Amino acid sequence: MILMKDVIKRYKEVIALDHFSFSAGENEIIGLLGPNGCGKTTAINCMLSILKFDKGEIEIFGEKVDPNNNDIKQRIGVVPQEIAIFNNLNVVENISFFCGLYVKDSKTRKKLVDEAIEFVGLEKYRKFSPRQLSGGMKRRLNIACGIAHKPDLLFLDEPTVAVDAQSRNFILEGVKKMKDNGTTVVYTTHYLEEAEDLCDRLVIMDNGRNIAQGTLNELQRSISTQESITVSFLDDEDLRKKLKSLPNVVNVEKSGEIYTIQFEKHQNNLPNLIKFIEENQLTYTQISSEKPSLSNIFLELTGKELRD
Repeated sequence: MILMKDVIKRYKEVIALDHFSFSAGENEIIGLLGPNGCGKTTAINCMLSILKFDKGEIEIFGEKVDPNNNDIKQRIGVVPQEIAIFNNLNVVENISFFCGLYVKDSKTRKKLVDEAIEFVGLEKYRKFSPRQLSGGMKRRLNIACGIAHKPDLLFLDEPTVAVDAQSRNFILEGVKKMKDNGTTVVYTTHYLEEAEDLCDRLVIMDNGRNIAQGTLNELQRSISTQESITVSFLDDEDLRKKLKSLPNVVNVEKSGEIYTIQFEKHQNNLPNLIKFIEENQLTYTQISSEKPSLSNIFLELTGKELRD
């Protein structure tokens, strides 16, 4: 569906994309992650032929990108982060306008608009203007405008920013349905739990480069920290030095009574820690183990928090 190879994009002296490579297969959700300013939007705009790039190759549906290739454009949907709707048009009119950019037959367009309204759950708000909708409902309308023509490839840029919990869940379930219906989705977000739940594969960008890619499990295996155990001790003693002596420990952090112990391997760490607690007659109130999160992965790879 998408193939980018060693793409370079410069803005005068600034290199926005530095030999960036990216691929998306048929019927999968790809999470494109990275801090603000890392090049995500530039990469997407190059894929969409909105921007010209300096070097490299980009193919969409097996064809080289071309701003004049309307056949390719008709198979692509875009939902931008900034809500792109007309306040002087109601819900039906907004969706019909954007759908009309791709579908000229009025009967077909009406059917597609009705299906899009049902898909995003705005049946009761067909005649409402955007000014009468909540922020979450505007997001749903924004999505309906981008998907009404049933694209094969969909770009979703931060679709759940500043929405209520109900609309957020509605949107996420809708993305899963789109995949089930055969759509390939390129999804950008700063909400890591969304990416973990939705995405088949993840691409992490920094400074215009693809610095890591793969499934969540593959990314977890690519970093040194393989397990983190959090334990809350009631004892006053600072235990960091003793905990660092345990097998496989790479780091120990302390915040009040809570210790976070990072291990380079994920075998036998919890039993070893329980044995340590018993031997030192320590008292703890809670203990939990987890694999590294996307935030842990990004922090180790780049030295930055994902939201930067």
